[in-house]
Amino acid sequence: SSGINAEWSLRPGLELIEKYKFPSLFINQFFPRPGTPAARMKKIPADKVKLRTKKASEIFQKQFPYTHKLGEVQQILVTEIATDNKHYVGHNKFYDQVLVPKIEGYMGQSLTVRIMETGKHYLKGDVIEEGEIQNIPSSYSNPNKVAFSLNPYNMVQNIKTKSNVWNFLIVLVIGVMFQLLYILYRNHR
Repeated sequence: SSGINAEWSLRPGLELIEKYKFPSLFINQFFPRPGTPAARMKKIPADKVKLRTKKASEIFQKQFPYTHKLGEVQQILVTEIATDNKHYVGHNKFYDQVLVPKIEGYMGQSLTVRIMETGKHYLKGDVIEEGEIQNIPSSYSNPNKVAFSLNPYNMVQNIKTKSNVWNFLIVLVIGVMFQLLYILYRNHR
């Protein structure tokens, strides 16, 4: 919406970025497709569009969305080697990247970790326990805030082989999608 001539279109977007501290954000300048109603709208000058894009980017770049997770105990599934080649990357139930030491045997495994460091785009965890997926209470299971809980870790009780990793990932993605849909529904009522 940064190219449409409406001042109100920028403010709510910036407020959303500030309020929710999104872990990732795609900031794109508006491009009106020919033949659409938007193509007939008055365009904002390019310098104003660039300034708006810069404002949104500046707010996002100053935020560190994971600091509140320091000290949390989380369940992760290790799925890949980090770009630094010194860590493995695991994902928690929110699909956040959690880095753990690159130790033989961790790939494809479920690990319980304590979050010891956070960065702009990652969490770093110390391994507490290897093995089966545990039912770890979630800070998002407050019955006063969420009408239902779709926790993939409750759905998948035991992952022992790498052949089950894909099944786990599918359940994880479905769970995250349902949680995002519920958040969107709750915020737009």
